[in-house]
Amino acid sequence: MKENILLSLANEFGTPLVVVDHDIIRQNYLEFKKHLPKVQAYYAVKANPEPEIVNTLFKIGSSFDVASMPEFNLVYENIKDFPEKERQNFIWDKIIYANPIKPKKTLQLLDKYKPLVTFDNKVELHKIKKYAPNAGVVLRLRVPNTGSMVELSSKFGCDAAQAVDLILEAFNIGLVVEGISFHVGSQCANFENYIQAINIAYAVMKESEERGYKIRILDIGGGFPAPYDRHVRPFSELAYMINVEIERLFPNDIQIIAEPGRFLVATAATSISRIIGKTVRDGKICYYIDDSVYHTFSGIIFDHCRYTLKAMKEGKTEICAVFGKTCDGLDTISLAEELPDLELDDFVYSENIGAYSTASATYFNGFPPAKIVHINV
Repeated sequence: MKENILLSLANEFGTPLVVVDHDIIRQNYLEFKKHLPKVQAYYAVKANPEPEIVNTLFKIGSSFDVASMPEFNLVYENIKDFPEKERQNFIWDKIIYANPIKPKKTLQLLDKYKPLVTFDNKVELHKIKKYAPNAGVVLRLRVPNTGSMVELSSKFGCDAAQAVDLILEAFNIGLVVEGISFHVGSQCANFENYIQAINIAYAVMKESEERGYKIRILDIGGGFPAPYDRHVRPFSELAYMINVEIERLFPNDIQIIAEPGRFLVATAATSISRIIGKTVRDGKICYYIDDSVYHTFSGIIFDHCRYTLKAMKEGKTEICAVFGKTCDGLDTISLAEELPDLELDDFVYSENIGAYSTASATYFNGFPPAKIVHINV
């Protein structure tokens, strides 16, 4: 995003500020569809639950992956003007509740919508049967997460050796296993994870069919890496590998879905902060900004991300430290940032901050999260 636009918005709305460019969201979605044309994208709402983002993706054909009732309701609000029958068809085709563990109350609320819900163990399966018997179920497998920025396999997914027994039990108690899903871990840099996971899923689906139950949906999850820097391999390379493996293993009538979150929104947002303090500590210049790791930069803590700060002024740069505005020593944004000499009220900005940032912002120390401005909506 051009600095003059950012500067104008910062002066108009104040800081801290997050600018979300919906043209970039649309471009990212179209890139996903271009390289994976047979895969329906279910946007992982948790990556950034701004209603405006949900609206933009809904309008261009996205489906949605939700993990809580508030996320479900956020998506449902986009179709509240549809006739009841169309709303029901939408939920079946457009929403998957992909959190493998769900409270009983959530299942009770979901049941009337007859949604797709995931599970990965026997207790959850019987809970679904009791409280959401009209749901279609999707079995989540445990797959390798090696090389991913955020590992998920230690928390979710059943072992392949247990999978078919769980599928048979689901059918035996009167539920229908509609699909098999997996997740290779967030920001997956090791593309082989996808190949291994697809092969694991194929083996489970093949054995299930041999034992009398054909499964029609393969959910390849999320983890598609956002291009944070030049070291991230191109998405087109990953998509080619996925397409080749799916074509090799599966019949044409298999329905393939995926749950991209970060890939669709990470590059669409830029944060703008103001210098509110400056000092020298141990010979290094230290800047304090009016945002923090408890706010827009929460991805540093929760998402293992590192965000590069840039200045809106030129000059010789030097290594410096940048801290957030809270009183907590943990609130360290960078100890090795390269910036020109800055003064109070100068602006800095950070690109590619659209995923898992404002989504996990808090009101720590009484400071509210940054204001969010949407452009090109």
